[in-house]
Amino acid sequence: MKNRIYVALFGAFVISPAFADQEVDESLDAAADGEVDISNVAGSIAVAGWSRNSVRVQGTLGDDVEELIFERDGDDILIKVKVPRNHGRDIDSDLVINVPENSSIDVSGVSADIEVDGVVGEQSLATVSGDVATRSAQGDVEAASVSGDIEVSGEGEDAETEAATVSGDVTLSGLAGSVEAESVSGDVSVVDGSFDEAYLESVNGDLLYNAELRDGGELAMESVNGTIEVTFTSPVSARFDIETFNGSIRNCFGPKPERTSRYSPGLELSFTQGDGDGQVAIETLNGSVRICDQ
Repeated sequence: MKNRIYVALFGAFVISPAFADQEVDESLDAAADGEVDISNVAGSIAVAGWSRNSVRVQGTLGDDVEELIFERDGDDILIKVKVPRNHGRDIDSDLVINVPENSSIDVSGVSADIEVDGVVGEQSLATVSGDVATRSAQGDVEAASVSGDIEVSGEGEDAETEAATVSGDVTLSGLAGSVEAESVSGDVSVVDGSFDEAYLESVNGDLLYNAELRDGGELAMESVNGTIEVTFTSPVSARFDIETFNGSIRNCFGPKPERTSRYSPGLELSFTQGDGDGQVAIETLNGSVRICDQ
């Protein structure tokens, strides 16, 4: 009896490490403003900028992961979680990656959340099923998810920001320059920013713009089913064209909307505020519109 117990316990100790996640902690020297490509099929990816000219990868790899590819070619660094074609279920890998803060990054996942903080260079962030969040962005950002929320916050530096999700909310704050954001099923919000161009779109969701529109700027917002709310955080000078098919229009600037036809509930409103050197176009099929300033 005792011998059988000892054998069983010994077997457990021998077998259990084979099913344990693999710990990783590796570093490479890197260019101060190079490019870092990161790919992880499942799990999570957290990227943080730091002042060192090196890239460090920490975390755990799923037991069915084949290997972690971590290599440098000139100013480019590749980090890839490689899984077998016919892999098992245990491929979830959680990576924490430090990169030089001026790096440009290209991060992709399938079933993985992506989180970035303190990276100054350009960012391309995409996942199929997962959330995408980046903070303190100063360069151009492209963020996309099929099923997940997207959050981008900036430091008020002019840049181009594009954010799109099929099922999820898009929240953009502290950005400047130009922004393009859309969701098929979710809300889109732009707050605390200053823009020359802003394009917001949702099929089933509300749209919120609470920011500055610069002189000569263009703001376009369109929703099929959702309310649209606009609050300009500084005096605006623009030509306004607003239309709803089934919803009210509330305008703090004075002019009142008119019926598009005696036979339909649609409303339209066109007017000029200030010198009219900018353009604001708003349209919703089922939902109300409110425009105002602070």
